[in-house]
Amino acid sequence: MSPRAFVIGWPISHSRSPLIHHYWLEQLGLPGSYARVPVAPPDLATFLANIAVLGFAGGNVTLPHKEKAFAACAVTTPVAQRLKAVNTLWIEGGQLFGDNTDVAGFLASLDADVPDWDKSVDKAVVLGAGGAARGIVYALHSRGIRHIALVNRTRSRGEDLQRQFPEVEIDLADFAALPALLKDADLLVNTTSLGMVGQPPLDIDLAPLPAKAIVADIVYAPLETALLRQAAARGLRTSGGLGMLLYQAAPGFARWFGREPQVTPDLRARVAADIAGKS
Repeated sequence: MSPRAFVIGWPISHSRSPLIHHYWLEQLGLPGSYARVPVAPPDLATFLANIAVLGFAGGNVTLPHKEKAFAACAVTTPVAQRLKAVNTLWIEGGQLFGDNTDVAGFLASLDADVPDWDKSVDKAVVLGAGGAARGIVYALHSRGIRHIALVNRTRSRGEDLQRQFPEVEIDLADFAALPALLKDADLLVNTTSLGMVGQPPLDIDLAPLPAKAIVADIVYAPLETALLRQAAARGLRTSGGLGMLLYQAAPGFARWFGREPQVTPDLRARVAADIAGKS
């Protein structure tokens, strides 16, 4: 039987994962399929317990299931253990395994867009303190970034993140402190949903940022957020969310279908056209 994989979430109709994985299956000439499966929170435990019975080799997990799926796994990778969340599942030896590839996806995207970025970044400013921010903080620390300022409206969530990463120097601040923080920032990363299609705008002024600074936004719809447009207008180096979306998908594909896929310009163009057409 050809391998079958899935992406689960609630809702799930917006997911571009099927487009990405079917592209790779076609390019590599592999048999297999990848499906969107809407799974409501009350049904998650039953679905996860029956992945093999349903004929799936594994799949991806998106909001709001990443933490609950982590708890359901028999075995998880070290990265998933630190983040307490998974986005990639597979069956091995009859057990449910889980990984979090968002960290690798973010780093691969930034490496591709701004080569050697980590050689010039000492201080980073991260907007948001949710699940995505946890992954970004972990990613930055793994590359030796020593100073991270976390800007969030709710201080308690930032304190939770500090407790989760006691080895990381994390300073908490609110948005009123942002202009002062940006003056000596080497990297600004937006991990919030602000600026996404259907969400409120991210209204900040990038004028204080040094000319050598880098601006990254994990939002991928729209392809170029207002934050990235403002950064580009200043001549700053930028990295958008599309690359992270593509690179985080590759490890799961390799596990389910047995071949290492490539993030190609053609794949970027196809997914970008889909996002642009629906944004």
